[in-house]
Amino acid sequence: MMTMKANVFEGKNQIHIREKTIPKPGFNEALIRVTLTTICGTDLHILRGEYPVKAGLTIGHEPVGVIEELGPGIIGYKTGDRVLIGAITPCGQCEFCLSGKWAQCGGRLGGWKFGNTIDGCQAEYVLVPNAQANLAKIPDTLADEDVVLLADIASTGISASETANLQLGDVVAVFAQGPIGLCATAGARLKGASLVIGVDSDPVRLKMAKQMGADEVVDHSNKDPVKEIFRITGGRGVDVAIEALGIQQTFESALRVVRPGGKLSSLGVYSGKLDVPVDAFGAGIADIQILTTLCPGGRERMRRLMGLVASKRLNLKPLLTHDYRLEQIDQAYDVFGNRKEGVLKVAIRPHV
Repeated sequence: MMTMKANVFEGKNQIHIREKTIPKPGFNEALIRVTLTTICGTDLHILRGEYPVKAGLTIGHEPVGVIEELGPGIIGYKTGDRVLIGAITPCGQCEFCLSGKWAQCGGRLGGWKFGNTIDGCQAEYVLVPNAQANLAKIPDTLADEDVVLLADIASTGISASETANLQLGDVVAVFAQGPIGLCATAGARLKGASLVIGVDSDPVRLKMAKQMGADEVVDHSNKDPVKEIFRITGGRGVDVAIEALGIQQTFESALRVVRPGGKLSSLGVYSGKLDVPVDAFGAGIADIQILTTLCPGGRERMRRLMGLVASKRLNLKPLLTHDYRLEQIDQAYDVFGNRKEGVLKVAIRPHV
């Protein structure tokens, strides 16, 4: 019986590299040799006990790799193909998938399986469910590093503007310029915003926000972001505010800068209680919409995102600031989780 190394969640603040049996793919499943993966903010929520998963689960949900073995029922792919698999792996057949709500496949949050309900991809191999709908071939012109962030943070970040149905010429504020917020900034630019304002306090992230498409940046450590955004917009506020952190303070600030009839597009994963201030919400009658999105997934989503990269409309490689082997996963979590050394995203290489 062949085994592999995997990063296993064993309890609050406890992850360890363990040996696990390499799975055998069944019907419509594929075994992928993981060549590159990352750590996501959601993995930090899991590690810290803020989002519950079962002990013994391999975590991680941003995989790029090579097809090692295909189960029965899959056509159009062969062993050796380089593939990108989204963090969300919809079945393509249920009510939610057929209604276009891929992330909610089978029920609430059901599309997110890797590192949530099944073994994830911070491992040497990962078993992909519903593989016919979820294997996206990587063009030969693109490297693993070009596409790995499309699996989750780019798909998630860009979706904020899509969910909000951002219109040409809209004014947008993006609160928090972490990896997802930076992708949301890029997404707002891609969707045709006339003005994008990035909010953070980290000088490295504010600089990167400008590189990813922000016209203005606001350092909330020395300026009130609500007052500053109203100053920048001439007292009007923004058409779309994007919340990309998942805490009360950023949610509330984002809500306060939305113009009447505007939208708050929320990407944050919230833990604990979230309050909606009545005054900022216009007592519920200001025609403000609060929208949420879980990362869109599926093969076609991944293909389209890779098309943006191939056409040079989207470049995410600058976000990969640190590089680790799988055996260095503890160090990688420490650097990423504690925002050391100007980290944005870490690359994890299981077979190096």
